[in-house]
Amino acid sequence: MPAPSETIHDVEAPTTLQSLVSLALALGADGVGPLSGAEKRLAAQAQGRVRSALVRSLRERIRGGEDPLGDFYCALRTPEERRPLGQTYTPEPIIDAMLRWADEHGSPARVVDPGAGSGRYLLGAGRRFPGARLHGSDIDPVATLMLRANLAASGLAGRSQVHLGDYRCLRLPAIAGTTLFIGNPPYVRHHGISPEWKAWLRRTARRRGLEASALAGLHVHFFLATAEHGRPGDYGAFITSSEWLDVNYGKLVRQLLLDGLGGESLHMLDPGALPFADAATTGAITCFQMGAAPSSMRVRRVGSVADLGALDKGRAIGRERLGSTGRWSLLTHPAPKLPAGYVELGELCRVHRGTVTGANAVWVRPGASPDLPERVLFPSITRARELFCAGARLGSLDKLRRVVDLPVDLDVLDADERALVDRFLRGALARGVDKGYVASNRKAWWSVGLREAAPILATYMARRPPAFVRNDAGARHINIAHGLYPRQQMDAALLDRLAQWLRSEVSLSQGRVYAGGLVKFEPKEMERIAVPSPEMLSEGV
Repeated sequence: MPAPSETIHDVEAPTTLQSLVSLALALGADGVGPLSGAEKRLAAQAQGRVRSALVRSLRERIRGGEDPLGDFYCALRTPEERRPLGQTYTPEPIIDAMLRWADEHGSPARVVDPGAGSGRYLLGAGRRFPGARLHGSDIDPVATLMLRANLAASGLAGRSQVHLGDYRCLRLPAIAGTTLFIGNPPYVRHHGISPEWKAWLRRTARRRGLEASALAGLHVHFFLATAEHGRPGDYGAFITSSEWLDVNYGKLVRQLLLDGLGGESLHMLDPGALPFADAATTGAITCFQMGAAPSSMRVRRVGSVADLGALDKGRAIGRERLGSTGRWSLLTHPAPKLPAGYVELGELCRVHRGTVTGANAVWVRPGASPDLPERVLFPSITRARELFCAGARLGSLDKLRRVVDLPVDLDVLDADERALVDRFLRGALARGVDKGYVASNRKAWWSVGLREAAPILATYMARRPPAFVRNDAGARHINIAHGLYPRQQMDAALLDRLAQWLRSEVSLSQGRVYAGGLVKFEPKEMERIAVPSPEMLSEGV
């Protein structure tokens, strides 16, 4: 860092990242291990002379358990600016609950935070476990400088190591004793993950006899990396987005918790609990004991941070049920008081909202169109009234509009078909369809990606109960309807009885009421509807 001069102004609350770096250096960041090249370059650009009184004040606050540097950083970088790195800072009550759980499992020889940020977890762990070595990993050099500063100010520098780099590449030395893995892995969607790391995920999972999806977010990568870094007897607690509980790409995490990571408990925090100060999302705290093959896991749903309490609470769910259930979020609900012989609809069928085209004026055609190949035109439910008017069964496609759904690989079309499609796409480009939010986020902007035809179609928003219609005609559907897809094979007679029961028994009171009397059934809400078991339906109930 250049020597202070008379022209350099004193630093109070930082107004730039450079002045934040000045504070970190003044607090002793450069005394916690050797700085990386990236950190040295930031140090060379540091601005301002920091008053000794400010340094003393900040050091006292840090030793008192505060994180002023992390707070400054969040004030300087908006949530949008932090999103590419998945930087979301965890509130102290959640950190405390996770550390209390860890403490109940003994004193670790080492604590590892995979996405350490300014070090909130590591500082708490350092105070709670005075004999543990502390390892913090992060890819942001500003974050690692803040982490070094906080460790120095807390008197923890002598037993700490800071890694500027990717957690997946971390090399931990062998130690005697257990390692605690704890923290808030960064949340980055798959769009922000390089093909090389997606290949790493698939390769590493395959080595364990598991399958991984390229659609997995970064937190899934960190669960797998932890399974790779740890050994039997190690333990941990992570807070992440809860998406992995239900989505297909989350299957890898669910499998790891049953074999390798040793899932112990799962605590799902509703968005209203505000688990992350700058993101309205549902969080999940996952506690695990590595090397264990649990006979059950405790699961629960928590409405507020104040209700979090000890992380050993929850309903015990057996290993067999965990392994056979694709949507773990359903398991976090209190066991519903269902009539004898009844189950939730979600146990029989997945409920999926139809595809969003992003531009119905372009992708939806009034009928057969000679200017496009027939095989790219799919008769579809595009208006709710088409289901309301169908009655019990949709038997014909004649009156339905067509949705243009082109293949991702246009080379599968023959020359004549390709000429028609190219002319259509030129018109779509002229209208800027490719720039729309939906189209621009598709694998190929021109491919709508309709779902397969669902055997039962349902409306989901109206001032009357939903229409449940048997889809004899095989119509597709866009986002004005839900499709019910059986989880297990169901014959036509059983599907008929299920649709009939839903038509006669589902009421408006089971949906979500909006202004003006509109009632809406979200897919998950529809899946919570109690229905007769397949055995009862077969008997004609």
